[in-house]
Amino acid sequence: MVQTPNDAYKLKANQQQFINKPLKEVLKEIQPEIKTAFGNNEEGHSFFSFFFLSPEESHRKVIGRKHVSLYVYVKPPIDWNFDTRPKGKEYEWTNEDVERYGNLTVTRIKVIERIED
Repeated sequence: MVQTPNDAYKLKANQQQFINKPLKEVLKEIQPEIKTAFGNNEEGHSFFSFFFLSPEESHRKVIGRKHVSLYVYVKPPIDWNFDTRPKGKEYEWTNEDVERYGNLTVTRIKVIERIED
């Protein structure tokens, strides 16, 4: 479904087919590499933030570049701790993360796009 980062909106458009399904079902639909990710537990909302740029790439200013951010809300709350993740790789999404979090239940999908200026 998602062949390029610009296709991420397709996940939002087809959100109903993923609601109450495991996170791994959404991840199977994403072809481009997720280069940055982290889990959040904010005010009763648990979600993963996925980005198709590495932290280094996103810090480089490129006027006109599109930043696509994918947010997948899940339940139950995420057990994500930056302090226990490998140093220097705290924001990398790994196969171990898929195994650990892949069975969490999807409750919502959100996509935010912005053009760098």
